[in-house]
Amino acid sequence: MDWTAVISGFGVGAIIGITGVGGGSLMTPLLLSVFKLNPAIAIGTDLWFAAVTKVSGSIAHARHGHVKWRITALLLAGSIPASIATVAVMHQTGITKAWAHTLTFSLGIALLLTAVVVAFKQSWMAVGLKLERWITPARQPMLTVLAGLVLGVLVSLSSIGAGAIGATLILLIYPRLEARYIVGSDIAHAVPLTLVAGIGHASLGHVDWSLLLPLLMGSLPGIWLGAQLTRRLPDGVIRALLCISLITAGWKVLA
Repeated sequence: MDWTAVISGFGVGAIIGITGVGGGSLMTPLLLSVFKLNPAIAIGTDLWFAAVTKVSGSIAHARHGHVKWRITALLLAGSIPASIATVAVMHQTGITKAWAHTLTFSLGIALLLTAVVVAFKQSWMAVGLKLERWITPARQPMLTVLAGLVLGVLVSLSSIGAGAIGATLILLIYPRLEARYIVGSDIAHAVPLTLVAGIGHASLGHVDWSLLLPLLMGSLPGIWLGAQLTRRLPDGVIRALLCISLITAGWKVLA
């Protein structure tokens, strides 16, 4: 048993439980720096980690009626074809040096974008309300599909974005939607997207299955503990620590 992997999975799982984000954005850098995986295998392994880890959260939100299935379906209408197309291009070209650079660059940018999203979490609703004059109900379906398309490409290239960036895009398009519906719809969308992208990466041989199992063994109890700690830790402290870790990881990847 790889106890380093179990402990890493537990730590990331706890952060997901506390903040709702950080799965891909923290696990992928760990896989690169601690476990020395190449970018493609780190991304593929993390996609499966995210898909399995978030299943329980998706089921829980669905049972509580926190999933807006129309929004989730519109996101998937853009993200699934985009993910399949991205993986298909990778199949055709192979993982050349150019693709490896693209994967690494996408990972670094996604980490920094996630840090911005987390840092300015409270400001996104105000921005969305100001955009309402342009984002009319008639335009929301098309914009939701486009948001899914962007997420499909980003998640397939970097394994990052389905959580924090996905929730932010939903909030910008639907600024009056209650937080629990944003989170529930985002998680419900993330599970099939990361699974499809994960299957694509698995078909390319980009998953370290022997490492995935101990990571999941740690993450599942970690999520439960994180959910309990949410009531005790100040949100500002959690967000600050997460932002620092994301910026550090993104800078290291891009350097």
